[in-house]
Amino acid sequence: MKVLVRSCVVLLLSTSLAAQTTGTRSTRQGTKRRGSTAVTAEDLKALRELLEAQQQQIQELTETVRRVDDARRQSEEQLRQALAAADQAQSQAGAANTAATEQEESVTQLKSDVADIKTTLTNAAVTTQEEQKKFSALEGLVNRFRFGGDVRVRYENFFHGCPTCTFQPRHRARIRLRLGVEGKVNEDFSGGVYMATGSWENGIPSYRDPVSTNDTLTGFFERKAIGFDRGWITYNPRAHKWLSLTGGKFAYTWTRTPLSFDSDLNPEGFSQKLSFDVPSSVVRNFTLTGMQIFFSEAGGGADSFAVGGQVSSRLQLGDRVTVAPSYSLLNWRNANTIADAMVARTVTVCTDTTCTGTGTTNITTREVIVGGNSNTNVTTANRRAFLYRFLYSDLIVDTNIKTWSARFPLRILGEYEKNLHANPSELPVANRPADLFDPLTGQQVLGDQDDMYFVEVSLGQTRNRNDVQFGYSFARIERDAIIAAFVESDQRAATNVLQHRAFFQWAVASNTTIGYSLWIGRTLNSNLANAARVSGLPADPITGRFPTEPWLKRMQFDLVYKF
Repeated sequence: MKVLVRSCVVLLLSTSLAAQTTGTRSTRQGTKRRGSTAVTAEDLKALRELLEAQQQQIQELTETVRRVDDARRQSEEQLRQALAAADQAQSQAGAANTAATEQEESVTQLKSDVADIKTTLTNAAVTTQEEQKKFSALEGLVNRFRFGGDVRVRYENFFHGCPTCTFQPRHRARIRLRLGVEGKVNEDFSGGVYMATGSWENGIPSYRDPVSTNDTLTGFFERKAIGFDRGWITYNPRAHKWLSLTGGKFAYTWTRTPLSFDSDLNPEGFSQKLSFDVPSSVVRNFTLTGMQIFFSEAGGGADSFAVGGQVSSRLQLGDRVTVAPSYSLLNWRNANTIADAMVARTVTVCTDTTCTGTGTTNITTREVIVGGNSNTNVTTANRRAFLYRFLYSDLIVDTNIKTWSARFPLRILGEYEKNLHANPSELPVANRPADLFDPLTGQQVLGDQDDMYFVEVSLGQTRNRNDVQFGYSFARIERDAIIAAFVESDQRAATNVLQHRAFFQWAVASNTTIGYSLWIGRTLNSNLANAARVSGLPADPITGRFPTEPWLKRMQFDLVYKF
């Protein structure tokens, strides 16, 4: 390239000098022709200018050549860089191709691993879903039911204010255990099963006491008996909340007090309840309850049962007073089976198949079907039948009053019950209770002995920790007002009794309560048939009549834990 440029420059210069020489010659020839004149200063000046112009052209051409050479070198450098970049790109392309191949293999392996993971996850998800379904079903089942119960440890003593009697003070410790589960079977049905302690007699468990679940800490450390205390099913449809049907051995579905049915006794049979909330400022609820109680079934004779009903309400009197009145009728049919079951009897055991006498042994034992309370109702001479039938007419009024503090509500509970069938004038003369009539005139000298009065007043509650409650109750139960077998078992006597009770409770924890009760009672009339009299109570030697029985004092100290 450089040689070519230089050749062009020389050629141009030669051409220019030739042209100038030719022109000079022509000029000289012309001059000679005009007069053959010599070279002048102008000629030299013109030649000098021509040389300067040529020099300028040469410089311009040299600069052009330099620029062209620089452009060539730049192009060569760019070409070299391009070739190097191409080589690098080719090398990188090879590496990329190798990496791509390796990556493709890795991706293939990864896809296989992902497929395995997906399969594993799918199987795990299916297993988890199945386990979750099982757990949810179990959780739903558990959530529908709840366990509950309590343990009560009690110390109690008895003192009788009768210096001439043979009564000895008593001291005993007792325990009560109750445990059960209850809840919803489905949206419309609920139920439950509970167990409770019983007692032992002659080395075998005994459940003959329907009014107590206490077991005395005695018997040379024997194991304590336990049996089923409740088991029931209730139908309460979600679409008809006002309807409730219950069957089995259940807690009371109607309003009552311990004086008509002991709190440890659970009735058996059926109950129907219709309960309606009323949108009223005074009457808030109205309830109808039916009850059918079965207590003795005879395969070859008449069955024994009680049928009745109750109407109850809840009244709101102002902001502080709530009153819940109720009235019930309960008719006992064939109740004589109860009296017969409470009588001790003689059991004859035959040691041979003929019972001719030589192989017969008579064993007298106190075999009682119904234990617990003594029978203080009037009965026939052999005590195996009641003289009266029983139809309970029972009025209860439960009043709750808000006081200065929510922790100290005031409760006033009153009850009046009458046995509408305890009328001696309706009995044949031969069957009339002799203790109610004058033996000389035949006139009735005592009332019908068919009324029961009960009132209880308490202040406070035991819902939360450190809550306290104080209370007092009084009961007057005439002999034949109620059936003695099923009433409050802690009283001095089941019927024919005057009973006072003072009590105190302190919730030392939300589920633990300490309690104290003082029972002071005596027999109402010691001269009535089947009256409970303290052993050794002296009778008048002339009239044979007994004096008023002294008061029996019974103290109970309780520790109750609920769960």
